[in-house]
Amino acid sequence: MHDNKWAFLNEDNHIIKIETDKLEAVIPKKNPKHWMTGIEKGSFLDKTTGFREIGDGLMVVDWLMESGSDENSGTQVIAPNGHGVGRYTWYENETELERKSYALMAHGSNHRKRIVEGPQLCHRMKPVQPEIICATDFIAVKTTYQYEYAAPDRKAGSRWTQLVVFPKGERFFVLMDKIDSVNDSKEMFLRNDTPGCIRHEKGNTFSEIYLSYLGGPKGVCIPSSEFFTSFPPDLKFGYRRDLNKTPANFIRAYHLRDKKTGESGPWLAGITLEPSIVYEAWCSQRPENIIVMILEIHGKPVKAGESFSAAHIVGYFDTIADMHNIYNHYKGHTVLTADNSDWRLAR
Repeated sequence: MHDNKWAFLNEDNHIIKIETDKLEAVIPKKNPKHWMTGIEKGSFLDKTTGFREIGDGLMVVDWLMESGSDENSGTQVIAPNGHGVGRYTWYENETELERKSYALMAHGSNHRKRIVEGPQLCHRMKPVQPEIICATDFIAVKTTYQYEYAAPDRKAGSRWTQLVVFPKGERFFVLMDKIDSVNDSKEMFLRNDTPGCIRHEKGNTFSEIYLSYLGGPKGVCIPSSEFFTSFPPDLKFGYRRDLNKTPANFIRAYHLRDKKTGESGPWLAGITLEPSIVYEAWCSQRPENIIVMILEIHGKPVKAGESFSAAHIVGYFDTIADMHNIYNHYKGHTVLTADNSDWRLAR
């Protein structure tokens, strides 16, 4: 147990629990409540207001991917235990009507992609032992994992690193996802949830969503009623770097409300500190009462031995202006480092 008066840290075989003067959060090591990677489902508490994250966790990571088709892979399963990578769930790959419908709702129909390496970390990642850094005014947790399986024409072994920093006195954490690739790709990207998905029934847990990159320079607030019926990710509220102008900032947030009383709460925001690193992002309603907020980073040529990363700030904010103030303070960075003396953002 770590105790430096403003923060407490408890670790056991399953989790690392961090409690600061402003937040609580859990990082899973094995057997998570929902997903591995990122912040565990329901654990992210804003002490100022008493509100929690209402999805399936924050900054949850998937596969290493690229644009293109995997139809020539047939039904080949790369990992015999089923924990690796098979063909991407794409509507043209499916023969059953139900599976085809699911694929359209989950991934749309106008930007075909395939998996480079797996497993899908949030689903199939084996237990990890993160590195913990406890300093005077922050706590950091660093998790690394090597992808174990690869598509037929690739090799496995790229390394994913997620570094999370909890600064003293802040209602947010700073996070980096980094890939050290062992493969070449014309357009490689890493997929995650930023900040995370939203579980709701007719908007009972949130009142609106803010997307800074739509609707002009000030962004747009979308009422919860827009998410009462399902729609695919390429129908509305999406972003593609090849189709959209790179925005001045990339902020996605949802305005919490108490599902019992209807009382308005804080915003929970995911702020990407370098907008040009975003390859594609969407905010779509799936049939199972979940809004998916997928974000893909990099999407550029990569050679074996090269690396890419993105840095984000995720946390609670009282106003949209507060989110922009934090972005303006930390903007332009893609790299995060931490040691016993300090944490730093770099370009």
